Amino acid sequence: METADLLKKVRKIEIKTRGLSSHIFSGEYHSAFKGRGMAFSEVREYTPGDDIRSIDWNVTARFNTPFVKVFEEERELSVVLLVDVSASGGFGTNKQLKQDLITELCAVVAFSASQNNDKIGVIFFSDKIEKFIPPKKGKKHVLRIIRELIEFKPENRQTNIELALKYLSSIIKKRSIVFLISDFLTENNYKDALKIANKKHDIVALRIVDKAEVELPEVGLIKLKDNESGKITWVNTSDKFFRKQFAVNHLKFEAEIKDTFNRSGIDATKIFTHENYVKPLMNLFKNR
Repeated sequence: METADLLKKVRKIEIKTRGLSSHIFSGEYHSAFKGRGMAFSEVREYTPGDDIRSIDWNVTARFNTPFVKVFEEERELSVVLLVDVSASGGFGTNKQLKQDLITELCAVVAFSASQNNDKIGVIFFSDKIEKFIPPKKGKKHVLRIIRELIEFKPENRQTNIELALKYLSSIIKKRSIVFLISDFLTENNYKDALKIANKKHDIVALRIVDKAEVELPEVGLIKLKDNESGKITWVNTSDKFFRKQFAVNHLKFEAEIKDTFNRSGIDATKIFTHENYVKPLMNLFKNR
């Protein structure tokens, strides 16, 4: 992509997602993701209604009038975007590709974090760790992340979520908010790694789904290609038995992934490529 085109695309995403972060998500984000605790700020004179347990007796004795300690939330957090950049992100049958939706979601989260003065970092993964950008603060850093999301070309095509979670635990020492963003289409077993990582960090799963993965359109004989393996299969979408088996397999996958998230104790939401992502994100933040 030419530099001018890249900058234009970055600017377009910035305008859209920064506005959403400022007017919609900022307050919900702040409420959903708490700081590490309360830190002492100052003392002030006691006023009726103050909790007597907050009285600073040393200062009170010195000035012969009651003073109370004031505490503020120790806000600073580190947020890590754990982003699936495997080849299945290039799939999309309606409105946009999965990877385009992932870029916007990452931008919204990054700007929301930045506006709350939190650090933001990124780990790109396929079936290897493709790139790590350590957490930092500031708009300039957020724009760098967006540029990387738009133009990054992964070396590998397949998905290994277990590897990504183990790398996260090894490289990020401080407890962080981690947004695991993926379609979770992998044969790799990541259940144990997810449980372990969620004990160290606060993991939130954003699952990206295309409508055609849920309900196969009836359009006759079509060629399907697995972007990750390159395997091509011809299927008859008008075949009732095939359509029924497709629906059964999908329901089984939905039950398995829901069970995985529940057993790991993580918050998760499903976001479709053809729908607006504002509502599922808002509901996720509100329900935390």
